[in-house]
Amino acid sequence: MPLVSLPLSDPGRPDLSSPLALLRWLGRAQRRGQLLATLWSTLELGAMAALPVAVGLGVQAVIDRDARALLTAGLLALLLSGVQTAMTVLLHRQVVWNWIHAAAQVRQLLARQASALGGGLNRRISTGEIVAVSSGDVEKIGWYVELTARLYGAVLAWLGVSAVVLWRQPALGLAVLLGVPVLAVVVWPLLAPFERRYTEQRALGGRASALAADTVAGLRVLRGIGGEELFLRRYRAASQRVRAAAVRTARSWAVLQAQEVLLPGLFVIGVTWYGARLVRDGSIGVGELIAVYGATAFLAAPLRVIGEAARAWGVARVSAERVVKVLSLTREGVGVAESVGNGASDSLEGKVVAGAEGSGGSADSAELVRRAARSDLHDPVSGLTARAGRLTAVVCGDPDLAGELAARLGGRPALAEDERPKPSVRLGGVELDGVLLADARAAVLVHDKEPVLLSGTLADLLDVPRSGRVDPAAALAAARAQDALDALVDGSPECAGDPMAARITERGRSLSGGQRQRLALARSLVADPPVLVLDEPTSAVDAHTESRIAAGLRELRAGRTTVVFATSPLLLDQADTVLLLRQGRVAATGTHRELMAGDPRYRTVVTRDENAPGEPSAAVGGVPAAATAAVVASAAVSGGEAEGGAGPAGGGG
Repeated sequence: MPLVSLPLSDPGRPDLSSPLALLRWLGRAQRRGQLLATLWSTLELGAMAALPVAVGLGVQAVIDRDARALLTAGLLALLLSGVQTAMTVLLHRQVVWNWIHAAAQVRQLLARQASALGGGLNRRISTGEIVAVSSGDVEKIGWYVELTARLYGAVLAWLGVSAVVLWRQPALGLAVLLGVPVLAVVVWPLLAPFERRYTEQRALGGRASALAADTVAGLRVLRGIGGEELFLRRYRAASQRVRAAAVRTARSWAVLQAQEVLLPGLFVIGVTWYGARLVRDGSIGVGELIAVYGATAFLAAPLRVIGEAARAWGVARVSAERVVKVLSLTREGVGVAESVGNGASDSLEGKVVAGAEGSGGSADSAELVRRAARSDLHDPVSGLTARAGRLTAVVCGDPDLAGELAARLGGRPALAEDERPKPSVRLGGVELDGVLLADARAAVLVHDKEPVLLSGTLADLLDVPRSGRVDPAAALAAARAQDALDALVDGSPECAGDPMAARITERGRSLSGGQRQRLALARSLVADPPVLVLDEPTSAVDAHTESRIAAGLRELRAGRTTVVFATSPLLLDQADTVLLLRQGRVAATGTHRELMAGDPRYRTVVTRDENAPGEPSAAVGGVPAAATAAVVASAAVSGGEAEGGAGPAGGGG
């Protein structure tokens, strides 16, 4: 079976009721592959079991001096060898495909879940756990799914051999028929200790990975405070605990593997001894003894498969339990596995949109995008309303709260374990939490505070789904990213002076923080969504560049709904409306100058002056001096751009 069908167009809806249910669902998802692998496995083991019969016939023919029987036995042995070889190739090819198919399917499910939960995923589960699930656990599940078909083939081959031997020699046949299940049952008491030890090792490994990820992420800070040795000692201790748990697991694993060799070997010795007595008594011939011995020795192969299946089940059950845990995480009380289900639910078709434009009805993704362009965005929890086609600034003294609210506006909130669902954000009456996340993102794009630049060319970075209204050049100009383009060209001689062909290193490490921030902003502007939510988009640039970005943002997004979370007067002065949030609720509304003049709470946040809540000591034309200074500073650094002047490309970061 070719691998061209991977990755899957739709990984499907998994059964998350239990780890076993997930494993069964994965098996059903590849019925054809499982059936083919079972067939090839049965034929391979059948040919392997029949080969000693041909050898026995040949030996008996030599004893009887029968040339024709010897030739027949030789041809039969050649035929069985050819069948076994062909089936081995087909079986290996098929089971590897089954393994890859199952692993790819689980990885796509995990990727879809990560996309659905967004930045809130690591608030529900540690980074180390996510890495361990998406790597080691996926491989263990693929191993078990691959082994299932071989297990079925081993059972069928065992039943076939038992029936033949039972027909030829009832006593030996009964021993073969009952001996294999007895030996297989002996394995199961060893599984419980192995599973406990593997679970412990898996949990300790996840915690060690999380500690390593946190240490790497905060390495710069650790070096600044001299904390590298402290965290290094912690990681050494954690890794030693993982090592000790792995040794305990390996001991159980070794016992399981040892019994796969010891018990079948003892069984074969016993059957051979009994057969030798039958030959001595004249009950069977030498050739028949060889055939019986070969068939009995063959049973070691099914027993090895059964033992391997027992080990695979032990690790796969633990791994499936952790995968179920990740896939069962929800956003705002809605099961992600349901909200991003299979292709049959890839639109909003059939969902009732109440209150949109004063009437209800059904809408697909394109209709939601069209409505978003002329609809207000409202959050009933905070009372925030962003008017359609206007630039709304939100001032919130708590950066974490601002980030959570920005995520809510995009219809992708992530809850803590003890947090209850909140009323959904509405876009023109449509509840964003009630639609597919892909549809919500097509209508509302959230620009994160710390966006990531993927490696590739600048053209690749800006190659995002977009309306076509804004071209990359206009977006880069509005983001004032000229110095970032120059840096990319200088670092990429192979681009021949073309910034779009210049390469961006991993996470844009060759660029400054301000340059990375402006390229990410340009990417969001190119997308040109109906509603754009920006969380501190200019926090890493200087005041001169920030002023010019604010003017470019207002000009480029004219007529489009834009929400900016910021505390910079240079950005706030460009907004049509400014909202002040206090304790998670809108406390004041107005323009930047109005709020600076009349709301001391607003001045406290914007000017970061603890004395600001008092009455202003001086005013110019009824406007406080602080507000006047902010506006004058804005005009001074803008270089006349508000009047249409181009001005030089400002530096930043």
